[in-house]
Amino acid sequence: QVQLVESGGGLVQAGGSLRLSCAASGRTFSSYAMGWFRQAPGKEREFVAAISRNGGSLYYADSVKGRFTISRDNSKNTVYLQMNSLKAEDTAVYYCGATRGTDYSGSYYRRSKEYEYWGRGTQVTVSS
Repeated sequence: QVQLVESGGGLVQAGGSLRLSCAASGRTFSSYAMGWFRQAPGKEREFVAAISRNGGSLYYADSVKGRFTISRDNSKNTVYLQMNSLKAEDTAVYYCGATRGTDYSGSYYRRSKEYEYWGRGTQVTVSS
């Protein structure tokens, strides 16, 4: 079992930056690919970014490509999401998820249903 705890959210002005962290419990963190998703009020949870087990493969939603960067430190059991050039439409609760699956198609990690564990989320609010 993996427990995930997100942190780093907050209120920021448009154009600003935030760095989210997701700390995982357990000794098997490197066995999981990790993803970040977000959910705005009244909307479905949507894919933001994902990273493979060793960090060698990265995946991004088109809406955040070039502005957000996902990374992980397996020695610290932590995955990060660096968010730059934030926009009002980035406002949402951000969740990290863990999956034992492998993405052979380029779409597996983009589906929230493929993730076995989730954190409780951290709120990001971008003021315009």
